[in-house]
This record gives sequence, C-alpha cells and structure tokens, in this order.
Amino acid sequence: MVLRLSSAMSTLAFPFIRSAKIPFPFFLKSKFLVQGCAVSSLCSKYPSEPVWRQTNYLRPLNHMTSTMDKTSGSSTSITSSNSPTAGIIVIGDEILKGRTQDTNSHFIAQKLYKLGIRVKKVVVIGDDLSAICNEVRLFSSQFTYVITSGGIGPTHDDVTFQGIANAFNEPLIPHPELVTFIGNYFKTSDLSTPPMKMAHIPASSSLVYAEDRATGYKSKFPVVCVRNVTVLPGVPGLLEKSFVRLAKQLYGDHRHVHCVDLYMSVDEVTLAAAMNNTVAAFPSVTIGSYPQLTHSYYKTLLTIESQDSAAVDAAKQHLLNQIDADYEVKGYVRDSLSGAWPRLHRLLQEKPALEPRVTHALQVLSDCLQQYRPEEISVCFNGGKDCLAVLHLYYLALNQRLCSADAATLPTIQAVYIKEQNSFPQITKFVDETINRYALNCTILEGPLKNALHQLQRQQPNIKAVIMGTRHSDPYSDSLSAFQRTDSDWPHFMRVHPILPWDYKTVWDFIRGLFLPYCTLYDRGYTSLGNASNTTQNPQLLTTDRLGAPTYKPAYLLDDGNAERSGRT
Repeated sequence: MVLRLSSAMSTLAFPFIRSAKIPFPFFLKSKFLVQGCAVSSLCSKYPSEPVWRQTNYLRPLNHMTSTMDKTSGSSTSITSSNSPTAGIIVIGDEILKGRTQDTNSHFIAQKLYKLGIRVKKVVVIGDDLSAICNEVRLFSSQFTYVITSGGIGPTHDDVTFQGIANAFNEPLIPHPELVTFIGNYFKTSDLSTPPMKMAHIPASSSLVYAEDRATGYKSKFPVVCVRNVTVLPGVPGLLEKSFVRLAKQLYGDHRHVHCVDLYMSVDEVTLAAAMNNTVAAFPSVTIGSYPQLTHSYYKTLLTIESQDSAAVDAAKQHLLNQIDADYEVKGYVRDSLSGAWPRLHRLLQEKPALEPRVTHALQVLSDCLQQYRPEEISVCFNGGKDCLAVLHLYYLALNQRLCSADAATLPTIQAVYIKEQNSFPQITKFVDETINRYALNCTILEGPLKNALHQLQRQQPNIKAVIMGTRHSDPYSDSLSAFQRTDSDWPHFMRVHPILPWDYKTVWDFIRGLFLPYCTLYDRGYTSLGNASNTTQNPQLLTTDRLGAPTYKPAYLLDDGNAERSGRT
C-alpha cells in the first residue's frame, strides 16, 4: 500500500505532515534496499543468520573509472555484460487496479542505468505476503541488487517488511533506532500501535543514512537494507529524494561502456536496413532503436553502445553513411536550458536573418531589467508559441545579466498564467511542464485578461511590468510600442513587448532552432491557440496520410504566416 498524503486517513494519522517546521520521517514511507552494507547490532541476536555471501562484490566499486565519449552526438557511459544487475519490485494494489500510475520503476531504472547497473526485470505485485516473499527471494538470488517500493506504512495492508522477512526466513523485530525515533515522533512507547508497525523490520536489516563527507551532511532518516534488497518509499517524491541521495553511496559507479545517441527524423522502418548492416559489420556494438511517434523533433532515437569507444565512432559513421544526411536531427538536445547562450549563438550563425530581431528583443528585455528589478517583472505565459519565445528570451536576458553582474544565482522568474474557460488540456499540461522546466514562480488566475490583471495587482503589488508575447500582426496591436503603459481604465502596469516586429516564421525558426519544447497542439495543425470553443485546426494545413486519411501538418509548416489565425473563430 502507498499511503497518499491527500487522503483523509493520512491527514488523521499524520497531522504533523502539514507542519512546515517538522520534516516528514523519510523511513515511514520508505522501502528497504538489501545490499552488502554493514549489518546492525541486531544481527548479533541471531548468530545463525549468515553474512550475505556477496558482501565484497556488493560494495560500491569506486575504483572503477567512468569514461565518456564527448566527440560526437549525445553520449553517456553505461553498463557492460559484466556489470552489476538489478531487479525492481513495485508493490501496491492501487497500481494493479489502475488507481495510481507507477513512475518509480521508470525513475529508478534511469538512475541505475546512469550508474552502469543493468535493470534486468521489473514486476508489479499487490500487497500480498506470499507474492512479496516469492518475488524477493527469486530476485535476491538472480540479481546483484533488488529494489522495492511501496507497502511499508502503518495499515493492515502494508506488508512489505513481513514479506521480505519471510523471504529470508527471519523474524520481524523492533529496531531500537526506529523505535526511539517513532516513539518521539508519535509520542508513544507502545510497540503494538500502528506507528510502531513501521519500526518492525527484518532481523538482519541495517539502517543506511545518506552522508556527504565533504560537507558533513548526514540525513536524519534512514533507508533499511536487508541483504541485497533496498526498500524505498512508495510515494514518488520521497522515493526520488532518497534515491538521489543514497544511490552512489549504496551502489557505486560502474560506468565503463561508451554510448552515443542519434536522433532521427524518420521511423525505424526506414532505418532498419542501415541498422542491420551496422550490427553485422560491428559485432562488438549494440544498437538500440526507440520509436517516438509524437515527439516534436524526432521520430526515432538510436543508441550505439560498446566497451570500445573507437568501435562506437566507427559504427556511428558506418550507419550515417548508409542513410540520407537529412535523417539525422543534428544538434538536438533534451535539456533546452543547458548551454542556452552557446546554442543561441550557433542558431544565429546558421540563420543570420534571425539576428536583428533576436538582438532587438534582447535589447528590449535588457532595458526592462534596467528599469525594473526581476521581482518587479512578470512574464505573461499562456502556453502559446509567442509567449514561449518571450519566456526563453527573458531567461537568456537574465542569464546575460547574471554573468555581467557576477551574481551567484539566477533570479526566480515571476510569471502569470491567465487560464481561459474551456481551455485545452494539452495547454494546461504544457504550462505545468514549463513551470517546472524554468522553475517559474507562476501565479495562475482565471480570465478574462482585465480581471486577471486586477487580481495580479492585488495579490502581487510588487509587480510593475508584465512581459507579453504580443506581435504587430495580432489584433489591435499594429500601433503598440516596446514599452507601453496599460490604458487608464486598466490596472496600472508597464506592458513590455520584446517581439512586436517578429513574424510567424521568425517565431518558429527561433523555437525549433533552439529545440524548445512546445505545446503538442501545434504538431496537430493548430496555428493560433485560444480555447477549445474558439480554436480549430488551420484548414490550410489539411493533408492526407499514407493511407489517404485526412490529417494535418504541423504549425511550423504553414507557408502563409498571414493565415496564422485561420483556425480561430
């Protein structure tokens, strides 16, 4: 069972969760990892329990070096056939019933892969003692590391600890450290109470605390390890935080295989012959193919892996020599914010026609930052392409200001999202993703615009300027200037318009040239986004697919920028 903080039960059982002054005990939600770590003093009470046979192998292999091919594409160092292996056991009836989506196994697999540990199997099982016992016993014998998530709370169906104990034929006992901590936290010494259930762990367990010797940091709450099994929280946020802090400490870093990623604009069927030929020519190389049917920038991700970096380079070139040069999406990066300025410089070299308009926009934003402090500026962001361009330009301007001022950290970007009635769910999803991507301090208000700005003024009186994605081609905008105060009957703000002279093509050249993620509606033929009541796909983008069925080309392929609003009613 995964105890949800939003549930009525959790509110009653854990009232302290809502206090910002008291940290939530990590282990209350955690699953334990069993690994070759030091065995606690509890083990002395059970001398018949053998020391885990693979203790020496399971210690973090810090002596193993990591290499990375930085000469081509996007590369990482990954696992070899002799690398440690892992199995992930996700526990929870709510996942099998479809009430909760499992994100934990995906997160763990990604992180282990980056450490050079091969995840060989993932299973999802319910809160069932026999299932937990059988899977833990099987996984523990097959894999170097076993990781579980879920089922360690205080309720009747939280049976993960008991299942793990049964797998190793040992009892559950109250761990003194957990008893003390839980007792202090819940003000109880009664071992039979629901909170104390979480202090009862398998007898051979050890507690592992995240430590950083360089800074002296030590976590207050432990992870439980039982042999080679690690038990982690079921709640994703807690699991992710604990795993990031403890992963290298528990598992070490085993990366010693070279990997290069290639992003392709065509499907894998088109690439199959080239891949097959390359695999035959380079038997020491492994090629993976991962279709991305709805991605805005590529359709297939190819990975080329080998212990021999020269073989990776040769195989990559061999494959590229067999396909059209246009198939590769050159320069694509998953993180659109890392190295933002160097990528902008490269784009302006590739598309010099963009330079005067980008320079003008950045100058407007620089002037804005001369007049107002970042905490006095808010970006009006509605999830559309123009607002996205403006947001990224402002991010660039803040980075430029940060460098010139020799400041330590980038100021938090203030933003406001004015949500329309009957808004597209795709827009809402993209706005949420963008808030996280740019770490925005975003105020979400209900429209219309004038009422929303009144609310903004009341809620954030410090805001004096609002950066907007308006262009001269927008309705009633042909006479606007870069800096223009709101009309007298509107809330008093300075409106800042960095991209007024930009046209439709310029916006898309900027967004796609920097590989900025954008709302998926644009890939379905929408060219100007309002709400679901007043927006349809642009008829000028109507076409047919391979089977003759009607479909729409993406927005950036619209030839006539003047027809941008043809889908608005």
